[in-house]
Amino acid sequence: MATEDKNRATAAAILPLVGGAANVASIAHCMTRLRLGLHDRSLVDDEALKALPAVMGVVEDDTYQIVLGPGTVARVTPEFEHLVEEGREAAPAPAAASTASSAPAVSAVSAEELAAQGAAIKAQQKAKNTTPFKLFLRRIANIFVPLIPALIGCGIIAGLNGLLVNLEWLPAVTPALAAMASGFMALIAVFVGYNTAKEFGGTPILGGAVAAIIVFPGVANIDAFGETLSPGQGGVLGALGAAVLAVYVEKWCRRWVPEALDVLVTPTLTVLISGLATIFGLMYVAGEISSAIGSFADWLLSNGGAGAGFVLGGLFLPLVMLGLHQALIPIHTTLIEQQGYTVLLPILAMAGAGQVGAAMAVYVRLPRNESIRRTIKSALPAGLLGVGEPLIYGVSLPLGRPFVTACVGGAFGGGFVGLFHQLGDTVGSTAIGPSGWALFPLLDGDHGLGSTLAIYAGGLLAGYVAGFLATYFFGFGKDLLTEFNVSQEPAPSTIAATGGTPRETTPGGPDSGDTDPGSPQEAPVRV
Repeated sequence: MATEDKNRATAAAILPLVGGAANVASIAHCMTRLRLGLHDRSLVDDEALKALPAVMGVVEDDTYQIVLGPGTVARVTPEFEHLVEEGREAAPAPAAASTASSAPAVSAVSAEELAAQGAAIKAQQKAKNTTPFKLFLRRIANIFVPLIPALIGCGIIAGLNGLLVNLEWLPAVTPALAAMASGFMALIAVFVGYNTAKEFGGTPILGGAVAAIIVFPGVANIDAFGETLSPGQGGVLGALGAAVLAVYVEKWCRRWVPEALDVLVTPTLTVLISGLATIFGLMYVAGEISSAIGSFADWLLSNGGAGAGFVLGGLFLPLVMLGLHQALIPIHTTLIEQQGYTVLLPILAMAGAGQVGAAMAVYVRLPRNESIRRTIKSALPAGLLGVGEPLIYGVSLPLGRPFVTACVGGAFGGGFVGLFHQLGDTVGSTAIGPSGWALFPLLDGDHGLGSTLAIYAGGLLAGYVAGFLATYFFGFGKDLLTEFNVSQEPAPSTIAATGGTPRETTPGGPDSGDTDPGSPQEAPVRV
């Protein structure tokens, strides 16, 4: 009950700061973020939101995203939805002025300024990168993100089952665990079809019905392109294509079928036309593409090794920054379907290790800036567990160079894992979603669990160390250090002049010539 009260309190604190119930157009969540569609962006009090203890940061993209962290967001979202529903029934939208006046004022401090710069950079990049192709990728990501909790749960059960089988423990239980782990993956095409139709504006159940053809055992009696089809052929890519086709067929039917016949004719034609196209075309084509993805991933890491891992690990952090990393989910899911694990995720997860190492170096290099150091201390636990947004938008990105050196750390971590793949020791993940330390329960490979865990841990260590060293030695110029490494103590001459004793002062104290009392570092900032 205490946990429920805490989640309800968090939701209640967030709601007025986003403009109230009437300002909320849509509500969704992913692994770490509460995603809100808003009618009026100007009603949001960003600074007050960042100051809430449960909020790790905010990101503005196609939706307004509040970073709450894994686990927390899934519990806060239902409470928030309930409050919004109650608020809409009780009263319409609050005025912007009342929202601002009811929120506590947050003093401007160094870490807060960094967070504001990070948000501004994000907004600029969004304006430059809102292309039709990238919007399409985000729609694809929206299809797969709701599936991640089931992928994680089934992946951990699969790992536990594999451990018990290898140890020859509980032989009566392992078949049940295998069924739990495999059931969702056997029918994942149906869920992909359902979500695809929903995302593209069709009837979700029709998308699921067409996608279900792919996993139906009876397709083994059908020949297409001179080959006998196999259940599951084409996997999630085939389900995606089948459901998109179903949406277009359905929309065409809605335009041309008389309203009196719509309820009978439209569903029938939708399933019939898109189903035939799926059986005699999409399953084969998607199967070939899926096989090519798996073969290419193996070839890339078997031949490219450290080089391929270096490039993948180094480039992933900018994708996270742009919010496009979730577009890789279909590729990960395809690899999991084919091989039982994705070999790409452990390498891409090294980007978070580089980010953590860079943040540690910033902490060491700015010993006098207590504001930024507090921010890093509060965000590091989440960073170690793979939630990188607070460190990206609150520290490294607005500082500039530390973001680049964090990418260097990710590159070295990825290169470490890629090298071992080239040497024949594969490291994969049985599910997608977590990274950092949270990925350990999902790891799998071809040389035993101990070897797999050791290689992944070694990659994390390489990312931490490389990110730290690159940032410590190359992440700061003279101007940056002068601007941010500000003393929290007054100069000795100031102490002598006032006859006082050393006391904590602000970055805008007597030494800087800034006498504005509104600029001191008075409160910790949570981003």
